[in-house]
Amino acid sequence: MAEVMVTVMPFTGHVTPVLQAVEALRGAGHRVRVYCGSRFAAQAAATGATPVVWRHAPDFDERDLRATFPRAGRPGPRGALANLEHVFVRTAALQAQDLREEWERRPWDVLVADSLSLGGALVSERLGTPWATVSVVPLALPSRDLPPPGLPLAPGRGRLGRARDAALRGAVRVASGRLRRALRQTRAAAGLDPAAVRLDDQWFSPFLVMALGIPGLEPERTDLPAHVHFVGAFPPGGDAALPPGWEPALRARRPVVHVTQGTFGTDPDDLLRPAIAGLGGRSLTVAATTGVVGRDALPFAVPDGVLIAARVPYARLLQLTDVMVTNGGWGGVLAALRHGIPLVVAGRDLDKPAIAGMVARSGAGIDLRTGRPSPEAVAAAVDRVLTEPSFAQHARRLADQLNAHDTAGEVVRLVGQLVADGARVVREASPWAA
Repeated sequence: MAEVMVTVMPFTGHVTPVLQAVEALRGAGHRVRVYCGSRFAAQAAATGATPVVWRHAPDFDERDLRATFPRAGRPGPRGALANLEHVFVRTAALQAQDLREEWERRPWDVLVADSLSLGGALVSERLGTPWATVSVVPLALPSRDLPPPGLPLAPGRGRLGRARDAALRGAVRVASGRLRRALRQTRAAAGLDPAAVRLDDQWFSPFLVMALGIPGLEPERTDLPAHVHFVGAFPPGGDAALPPGWEPALRARRPVVHVTQGTFGTDPDDLLRPAIAGLGGRSLTVAATTGVVGRDALPFAVPDGVLIAARVPYARLLQLTDVMVTNGGWGGVLAALRHGIPLVVAGRDLDKPAIAGMVARSGAGIDLRTGRPSPEAVAAAVDRVLTEPSFAQHARRLADQLNAHDTAGEVVRLVGQLVADGARVVREASPWAA
């Protein structure tokens, strides 16, 4: 039995898969603590782990980022950079302080960090202890073979394409100068050499990276580090009953379209309103979730027959879904594909436009190329996905790859190997090797 510290940023999309990893580690007999925001402490405790809440670090609520970080919470590229700087980077030294105090109270054998939880990376470097990354968003490791992470672009082909990608990588380095300065200041505040680790490398353990996803969704690269392991996706939770009236409606003899904006960036005008306007009143069953606990209605008229709820048991819903219309959250995309469900993606900001591009290039869905599509665009995309068999065929192909993984078992095995080997790289052959 090992003593494990798990760190996770207090966002629902991060906490949900990380707590599934915690349940797996607890099931294997490990003693686990979870460093998270106070809003998620009860969920962490429900796994049998011991929650450790943010104390020195600002304990914020994802539903109102600007209450704690006035410069964050805005849409668009500048907003994404502000989120990274103020929410993820500039809180990391205080996260590390919390964790250092917890270490002094009771040391751990290994730390497992959400890929955007920099406090775990900093305290592990300071203590010289082994740590692992769980990448709960698409793998954002830069590569000489690819455009910069986060851009919705296919890898360039030929000399001109490779030159384009190299130029873009240089441009991103310039554009992220403020973020790099913030990291240097944060490292100094944590008692570390400000220049010892580059921004691109700071997010990932040098010993073990467990990436949610599969190579079938990733562009091939020749320089993937040997300690990166794709582990598939945890099964979506929730086998409780659906809301009253949903089950018979979803089982009616017509296609079911699930519409979701995930749990972050939940302005219903972005996707719910145009999707419902485009799909409502047609020979479809539209099942929409607002993503906000307590928001079981929408602030606009909804056609008869459209089902609305804050959240629903996903495992049950996806068994009955034919197409998902989504803003591109990674967890929701993987959950749909795990069920072989093709997608229509409207990615607005953060990593979502890049995820939309990944889905489109895989053949398993359509990228609407905007986060606020027209009703006509949503309806036309859903019609294509329902009538062209290739989308469902590609979604089933990816489902086979995802379901070939025992994600919980792989996390337990890999973390156990890191504990046994100490500060040694947990290696795997390239997933694209012949």
